[in-house]
Amino acid sequence: MALSIPGLLRERVARTPDAEAMRYRDGGGWVSLTWAELQERVAAEAFGLRAAGLRKGDRVALMGATCIEWIVTDLAVLAAGGATTTVYPNSTEAEVAHIVGDSGSRIVVVETDEHAGLVPDGAEVLRFGAVPRGRGDYDALVDELGPGDLATLIYTSGTTGTPKGVELTHDNWLTTAEAIASLGILRPTDLHFLWLPLSHAFGKVLTMAMIAAGVPTAVDGSVERIVDNLGELRPSIVAAAPRIFEKIHGRIVAGAREKGGLTEKVFRWADREHGPATRWLADRLVYRKLRDRVGGRIRYFVSGSAPLAAEIAEFFARAGLPILEGYGLTESSAATFFNRPGMIKIGTVGPPIPGMEVKIAEDGEVLLSGPGVMRGYHNRPDATAEALTGGWLHTGDIGELDDAGRLTITDRKKELIKTSGGKYVAPTRIESMINAASPYISNVIVHGDRRKYCVALVTLDPDTARNLADPEAEVGTAIDAVNAQLARHETIKRFAVLEHDFSVEDGLLTASMKPRRREIEKRYADVLDGLY
Repeated sequence: MALSIPGLLRERVARTPDAEAMRYRDGGGWVSLTWAELQERVAAEAFGLRAAGLRKGDRVALMGATCIEWIVTDLAVLAAGGATTTVYPNSTEAEVAHIVGDSGSRIVVVETDEHAGLVPDGAEVLRFGAVPRGRGDYDALVDELGPGDLATLIYTSGTTGTPKGVELTHDNWLTTAEAIASLGILRPTDLHFLWLPLSHAFGKVLTMAMIAAGVPTAVDGSVERIVDNLGELRPSIVAAAPRIFEKIHGRIVAGAREKGGLTEKVFRWADREHGPATRWLADRLVYRKLRDRVGGRIRYFVSGSAPLAAEIAEFFARAGLPILEGYGLTESSAATFFNRPGMIKIGTVGPPIPGMEVKIAEDGEVLLSGPGVMRGYHNRPDATAEALTGGWLHTGDIGELDDAGRLTITDRKKELIKTSGGKYVAPTRIESMINAASPYISNVIVHGDRRKYCVALVTLDPDTARNLADPEAEVGTAIDAVNAQLARHETIKRFAVLEHDFSVEDGLLTASMKPRRREIEKRYADVLDGLY
């Protein structure tokens, strides 16, 4: 049994050396690497890094978009005995300084000159694709590694404060990847398309799982090329954050509305549950076109990093494109729960993976235990002691378990709203419902803590809403529809449509596309006060 991630790759090479491992863009076409060829590249860079001064336990920061070079260098750092520190490619100079400094990264590998200019003095800067190469006894290098060695430092997105470095060992990733592979839902005949940020734990765990299962991965981090890549690659497995599924759904709905007439009527008719006698017609008129648009070979999508609205999941299920929603924290190696194909219960994130345990605390907080749980926070014994109490990871999420052990996340513990009337409101659930109620809405922030009632800040999708005649009416209609499903104290009494959408660049979204709630409320304090 493998004792490290490079050991896992070595086992994969021993089993299927000539099978396709990775596919990546080179110029206008796609180039493939076998598992043996991938390991050859990893070995060469590992010895190059050793020659550059990397020693066991050293940290190496990687900063760039998702690409084959990132994967090779990440694996090479680990094979050389180092630990990878991940840095989002759109991080600010202050964020880069904090991560590189706090992690003690001696080497930083970057994608662009702009990234290089953000690296603080004192660190050696290398470029992806130009990492030094060398030769040596690769097996001996890998045999130096142990399961308890630090593999990755991933800094939390910092929605509520300064990012903390999550320490994940080789064993954390190995046990999670092998648990996923043991479920038998990944096949060597699959093609996994990876575009998610490798600086995020979600992208990392997917890569590890594909090595464990021997599934080839096509790699291209360009968000602009996602649709084109789906058509070209015809993958069978694709993972994404809910925002991507919302945008696909929104564009389809908005397109049907804009065409109007028979097209809109047909879509509205098809976008409902049907009996066997009519389902085939709905499929032929609407859903087959969507399946073709995403390559025609999707077995399932995977959704994680934020809640997926039930309405969105149901739409894709009707289209024959099931979404396996999952849940996990960076602190639990990202993939702790997920729905299995053929056993999906929409609204839940499924049962835990093998080896992980869950219980619900008296206050509703989800607690986790098992081999996927982090070693701790880097240089933060206080935060580590707070998060890992009594042998359980305190997630900060509120949830419920059904009779089959499937978890439903209801909200973040720290984000629960308590109105001045003493009533509790879970904002994330309401935000998700409002977002799904209109194809033109991009982001929603529900506000009302210590206020008389709840209000909302709403942004519009710049693509679908560009021809929208009356944004206020559209948003009002969506909120009215959601209010009809809520308890009185949860309803949105007033709202404001903001002029611009939130973005990572303006500091209002995290790199994983989650709104920075506190920063948004601070920046739009005058707007919120005006709603009261």
